[in-house]
Amino acid sequence: MPYKANEPRRHKIPKARYRIENWAEYDAALRQRGSLTVWVTPEAIAAWAPATTGRRGRPRDYSDVAIEAGLMLRLAFGRPWRQTEGMLGSIMDLLGLALPVPDHTTFSRRSADLSVATALKKASGPVHVVIDSTGLKVFGSGEWLQEKHGGKPRRSWRKLHLAVDPDSGEILASELTTTDDGDASLVGLLLEQIDCPISAVFADGAYDGEPIYRSVAGHTPDAAVIIPPRSTAVPSDTAETAPTQRDRHIEMIGERGRLGWQRAVNYGKRSSAEVAMFRYKKVIGRGLHARTLPTQKTEAKVACKVLNIMTGFGMPVSRRIA
Repeated sequence: MPYKANEPRRHKIPKARYRIENWAEYDAALRQRGSLTVWVTPEAIAAWAPATTGRRGRPRDYSDVAIEAGLMLRLAFGRPWRQTEGMLGSIMDLLGLALPVPDHTTFSRRSADLSVATALKKASGPVHVVIDSTGLKVFGSGEWLQEKHGGKPRRSWRKLHLAVDPDSGEILASELTTTDDGDASLVGLLLEQIDCPISAVFADGAYDGEPIYRSVAGHTPDAAVIIPPRSTAVPSDTAETAPTQRDRHIEMIGERGRLGWQRAVNYGKRSSAEVAMFRYKKVIGRGLHARTLPTQKTEAKVACKVLNIMTGFGMPVSRRIA
């Protein structure tokens, strides 16, 4: 990125200034995000009670949609399960509905094996995809306590991998793993969740490698792969007769430099993934509430769905002015 290239004189570069051109619509969208009733949709109310299965034993009192609605409320407003139970009960009273509300123990137990009812985002046409990952804290004391009292750090982390649409800012796919899983190994799983053609895939240099190009080609053969090659990268053996996308990137960088290559391929779109991660940590939080990995996967998936709902209300349209 240009910040790395200009690191020695970065303190002399003035901060860019932007002006929001749709402030009225964006202001209304921000207010709508705080509404309680938008998280319990008519479709969720209609599917609140589970369908009969005809199997032996006592049927469940609540469908997965009801549990998911409670989990979405919990993540959107950062409340514990008991307070989420009370909040959902008050929403039912406001809506004048006589639907039963799961208690906090049911929410906690059922969220462990909850399958998210709908996909994160269903695009209608070819999309650009930006892939990146970030860390989410599981447990452990903070940095301030460690500095004050000393001792060995006992913090644990999970990695959240995201595939983001840079044009709309919505999350197309997500996957939560342990820190032992590499970023590049999750590209195939993320692309499998996208059920529409891909125009281009953007990622940083950590994803550079032939397996990534194969994964993208397996999903959409003619999709462009915009990943900066390593500084030590060399062209392939077939670069003269049948150059690959990576060979063309290496050639363009040699001719124009890295900043020229970034401008030519519109590499700046990759920053939308970092914006999505900042939005996740600002709205949902920097840590996970659940303790087991399966429940954490469900929590992260539902959290991404919550962010997409908020994004769908409206996003700012900004223009650089300085």
